[in-house]
Amino acid sequence: MSDLPRKAVTRTAKLAALPLGFAGRATWGLGKRIGGKSAELVGRELQQRTAEQLFKVLGELKGGAMKFGQAMSVFESALPEEVAGPYRAALTKLQEAAPPMPTRTVHSVLAERLGEDWHDLFLEFEDKPAAAASIGQVHRAVWHDGREVAVKVQYPGAGEALLSDLNQLSRFARLLGPLIPGMDIKPLIAELRDRVSEELDYALEAQAQRAHAEEFADDPDVLVPAVVHQCEQVLVTEWIDGIPLSEVITDGTQEQRDRAGQLLARFLFSGPSRTGLLHADPHPGNFRLLPDDPEDAETTEATEGSGGKGGWRLGVLDFGTVDRLPGGLPATIGDSLRMTLDGDAEAVYDLLREEGFVKESIELDPDAVLDYLLPIIEPAQADEFTFTRGWMRSQAARIADPRSPAHQLGKQLNLPPAYLLIHRVTLSTIGVLCQLGATVRLRDELEKWLPGFVLDDEPLTEEDSAAGA
Repeated sequence: MSDLPRKAVTRTAKLAALPLGFAGRATWGLGKRIGGKSAELVGRELQQRTAEQLFKVLGELKGGAMKFGQAMSVFESALPEEVAGPYRAALTKLQEAAPPMPTRTVHSVLAERLGEDWHDLFLEFEDKPAAAASIGQVHRAVWHDGREVAVKVQYPGAGEALLSDLNQLSRFARLLGPLIPGMDIKPLIAELRDRVSEELDYALEAQAQRAHAEEFADDPDVLVPAVVHQCEQVLVTEWIDGIPLSEVITDGTQEQRDRAGQLLARFLFSGPSRTGLLHADPHPGNFRLLPDDPEDAETTEATEGSGGKGGWRLGVLDFGTVDRLPGGLPATIGDSLRMTLDGDAEAVYDLLREEGFVKESIELDPDAVLDYLLPIIEPAQADEFTFTRGWMRSQAARIADPRSPAHQLGKQLNLPPAYLLIHRVTLSTIGVLCQLGATVRLRDELEKWLPGFVLDDEPLTEEDSAAGA
C-alpha cells in the first residue's frame, strides 16, 4: 500500500552512502592541503560539499530523514554565510514540503480508517496535497457541515521509516556535527527517536491540539485550529490560511518579521503556563502569519503590520510533538536566568549543581560559568533585541572553537534529561528568530510567563507594567 516500506533498502542505502561520501571528501581535502591550499579554505569547501550532499539526500526521503532535516534546518542561521548560502533554499523547502504519496494510497488509507463511504463526510476533497512532510501529508477539504478543513493522512509504514532512518543517522552522528557548530547531533537524533511513538499517535496529537485551541480560543495574538475529527492515521482540523513563516523569512516586510518573532516568543513561553504543554516542533512550516481581518489583508499589511501593535496573528499547526509540563516551564530556568543577569555567579553555580547541570564529580569556576552564560542570554538583558544570523553564528563559533574557554567549559556541563526537549525547543525558536531577523521584546515575555524570572516578592513597578503593555 505504501512506497515507504518497499523502499526501505533503498532508503538505508542512500543514508549509508552519506558517511562514505564524507570520508571521500576528507581524502579529497587532504589532497588539497598537500597541494598548498590553507586548512581554513579547505575546511569551508569540505563543509559546503558535505552539507549539499546531506540535504539533497534528506530532501528526497520522508520519515526520519525528513524529520532530522527539519530539526536541523532551524539552525541554518548558525552556519557561515558562504556555507549556508548555496543550500538555504533546500533547507527551507524541507520545512514546507516533501514529495507526495500517490492519490490511490491516500484514498486507501481514508477508506480503511473512515469507511468505504468516506467521501460522504466531505462536500469537497482535494486530491492534490496542500502540504507534505515527514510522516504525513495534508489535504484541503470541506467537511460535511460546510467548514473548510485540513485532512492529515499518515503515510502507511511511517513508523518503520522513522525508526530505520534515525537509527541509521545515529550511526554517523559525529560526522554530522561540524555542519552545525556548537551543537551535539547525537542527542538530537536520540530525542527524535524517543518520541517516534508519540508523533505517530494522532489521538495524542488531537488531545494536545484541543487543549491549545480551547485555551487560545479568544486570544487576540495566537490562533490554533480546532480539531474536527480524529481516528488512527487520520486527523481532521479546521483550515487556516495565512503566510507560511518560511515565506515571511524570505520575502516578509520588517514589520511582519518583527510581529512574527514577537508572537513566536510569546507562544513559546506562554503555552506551558497556559496549557501545561510545550509545542516542541518549532520549525517555520508549522506557523502562519494571519491578518486580523482576512477580508482586508492588503489594507492590514499596509497600515497595521507594525511590529507588535496589532494587524497580524500567529497561526500554529502540528501538535504531534509536545512536552508535558503540568506546572509550566521549570522555575529553575527563570531563577538561573534572573541570577545570571544579576551577576550572582555563586548562586547560579549552586543552582546548576543542584539541578544536575554540573555533575558532582566536576568542579568549575563559578565566574567562568557566568562568563559562559552571559553572551547566550544577551537577548534577555535589553528591552528589545534584534536576532540576526551574525549573532547566532558568533555564539555557535564561540562554543564550537576548541581553543575557546567557552568550548572547554561547555564540554563539562551536563544537560539533564528533563530539560533536553525544552533546550532543543528554545534553541530552535532562537534559530527561527534569527532567520526572521526579528526585533523582539523578549524580556517582556519572560517577565510575564517564565516562572522564577521575576521574584514574587519583587512585583513589577508601574513603569515596568506600562513598558510591557
